[in-house]
Amino acid sequence: MSPDIWMLVVFGITMLLGIPVAFALGLGGAAGIIAGLSPDMLATLGTNTYNSIAKYPLIAIPLFILTGLIFERAGVAASLVRFAQSLIGPRHGGLALVAVLVCLIMGGMSGSGPADAAAVAMVMLPSMTKAGYPKPFSASLIAASASTAILIPPSIALILYSVVMPGVDLRALFAAGLFPGILAGLSLLLPAWWLSRRYGWEDPNSDDRPDIKDSFIKALPALFAPVLILGGLRSGLFTPTEAAVVAVTYGLIIGVFIYKQLDPRSLLDMMTEAGKISGVVMIIISLAGIFAWAGTTLGTFSSLANAMLSISDNSWILLLLIMLLVLLAGMLLDAVSIYLIITPILIPLIHHFEWNPVWFGILLAMNIAIGQFTPPVAVNLMVTTKVANIRLEKTFLWSLLFMVTMFSALLLVMLIPGIALWLPDKLGFVVGPW
Repeated sequence: MSPDIWMLVVFGITMLLGIPVAFALGLGGAAGIIAGLSPDMLATLGTNTYNSIAKYPLIAIPLFILTGLIFERAGVAASLVRFAQSLIGPRHGGLALVAVLVCLIMGGMSGSGPADAAAVAMVMLPSMTKAGYPKPFSASLIAASASTAILIPPSIALILYSVVMPGVDLRALFAAGLFPGILAGLSLLLPAWWLSRRYGWEDPNSDDRPDIKDSFIKALPALFAPVLILGGLRSGLFTPTEAAVVAVTYGLIIGVFIYKQLDPRSLLDMMTEAGKISGVVMIIISLAGIFAWAGTTLGTFSSLANAMLSISDNSWILLLLIMLLVLLAGMLLDAVSIYLIITPILIPLIHHFEWNPVWFGILLAMNIAIGQFTPPVAVNLMVTTKVANIRLEKTFLWSLLFMVTMFSALLLVMLIPGIALWLPDKLGFVVGPW
């Protein structure tokens, strides 16, 4: 077998054996190096793993992970839910609208889908169940809505894409994700509202409506968080990495002094958990560096790109096939692994068809967002079903419905790139190196 085949076969077999994806990537890359280069080249493993994580933008990832945990446990979601309820009021589908809106706002704070899903589910599920919404529906809707966190800036997934894709401005990616993220939320909201009216979920005559003024005052510190982060980025006051520091600091201030939900013990627990999650992410990134270096040196990625070009030279057909491939990968792998495995293969195709890399990154993020609530992995859905205390299988049909509607939003962004590119262009960011 050729070194290319050895690398891919070892990676595939280790994945099938249940070995964690980080080690599967490292072993696959090492197998390719031994088969195609020389066992002496294994001396480069240390350098490659170090170079993969020795990148300034990656500092933002553990900080935004910590930000997500802080906002999840600081009482932010509860204040946002009360404010949204005061604006929308009791009506068929009202709580479903509240859930989607709060997930979108929370996404502008943490950039983490599972963190948003946990925070919103803890607050919304009891209210939605009391109002007559089936638990599987509510869990699926919150899981799907929370997946927009990887689109709404700041996004951990987009940070990683900016590192893997050379020359892409992270600020342009953040701006490009805003409207597609809102569009994805609307695509979930419409079927949720229609189903609520059809089945009569939630009593529109209920007088359970919080006071608008009081709820707005309590939600104001939380509402200011996305404004602070995005405003600082737009004004040039701080870089995306510095924005992560600002987000952590602001979250601690409102969590400790305003909402008073955080204490020294909870802070220690959050930092410990953030360290564990960040460690896992960094191990994946570092060992993926071996796989990426071996694939580039051996020409594996170019060969795979040429194989895909042999299927069709029509850019739209190939783009649709890529989206379906990423959708399938999203059902099985996490966002970090998908970016690290698939992006190096797709870079030659992006150059060949002259696809805008910012637009393409948003398409990947929308696809991965769908995978976050699509079984069998469905990390967001695992969180919400655990909170709802129901089996994952009960949510399959609802998840399928939301997967179809969000994929329609993806197709719209695919056909109309301006949905993603208009805002970064107007803000003066560079929307592509070529």
